[in-house]
Amino acid sequence: MSVPPLPARVRVTRPLLPLAPALAKAAGQLLPEADLEQVQQAALAIAGGSVIGAALALPGGAEPLISVAAGWRGKGIEAALQAELDRAAP
Repeated sequence: MSVPPLPARVRVTRPLLPLAPALAKAAGQLLPEADLEQVQQAALAIAGGSVIGAALALPGGAEPLISVAAGWRGKGIEAALQAELDRAAP
């Protein structure tokens, strides 16, 4: 799957689990329905030191939860987050 280039100041990363408190708080704000204690994989999009997107894989094989802050939607970030989770999948 080809991922379009991201805006220059955006990077996507897979943080260590469990998420650090600041990252968990940011992911929880983007995905309030997620049970952060159950996260098996995570990918975060960061711009200017702020988390602007999150993708969380939970147990049970369900589709990952993905959310991007309103001002950043439609810029390829959703696809980049999904691709990062796909790369990490066993």
